[in-house]
Amino acid sequence: MVTPFDDPAWASLTGPHAHFAERFGQVLRYPVDVAPFFALPPEPDVGVWTDVAALAGPGETVTVHNSLPVPAGWEVLGRIAGVRLVDVALEVAEDPEAVRLGPEDVPEMLDLVERTKPGPFRQRTVELGTYLGIRRGGALIAMAGERLHPPGWTEISAVCTDAAYRGQGLATRLIRAVAAGIRARGERPMMHAAATNTSAIRLYQSIGFELAPRPDFVSVRVPENTEGGLHDSVARDRSLAVPGSR
Repeated sequence: MVTPFDDPAWASLTGPHAHFAERFGQVLRYPVDVAPFFALPPEPDVGVWTDVAALAGPGETVTVHNSLPVPAGWEVLGRIAGVRLVDVALEVAEDPEAVRLGPEDVPEMLDLVERTKPGPFRQRTVELGTYLGIRRGGALIAMAGERLHPPGWTEISAVCTDAAYRGQGLATRLIRAVAAGIRARGERPMMHAAATNTSAIRLYQSIGFELAPRPDFVSVRVPENTEGGLHDSVARDRSLAVPGSR
């Protein structure tokens, strides 16, 4: 079994989040309005980038965990250093002020994400798990929730607080509350952060998370055209592809 330390997106899409998985050949992804993650198998064959191109489409940007050699003609947009943190001593507790967020709250959630930049959050991301928020004067001012879900683990993500309310411990309270639900299922919380986000990393470590093997990601753009007529054949095959099949 692929562990969360190998590729949490692959482990999620072949495990608890299999019902979200869209597949072409070897490659899986979440629907584009749920999450931006693609997942390559642990031991892909030489055709894996053809499958990526088919699933993404010409000119699209793809970010993958597996840093395989990128084919000629594919633009590398960047390599992203991240950190993974796992729960070793987190004190969890429900929060009386936290409310469950759902589809009706998405416009406010997207607005808060746009202002605070915690990472990717899309129209249907809320479907990935439990999202909790804190409101003041009726306005959503802080939130956190569940995203990737490898077997036995759940990632806490979208941790953000409106700038006017920072320094009050709201993020910590929400992390503890989301983690309480994860623990109640017999699972273990985990988190990800950009390696450059040192303030968030220090916070997570201070409340009981520990650094784990570091993930790195590569972001590439699928070429509009490639030698050998890749996209001609890809377009033909893609028209026959449906989620979960090839």
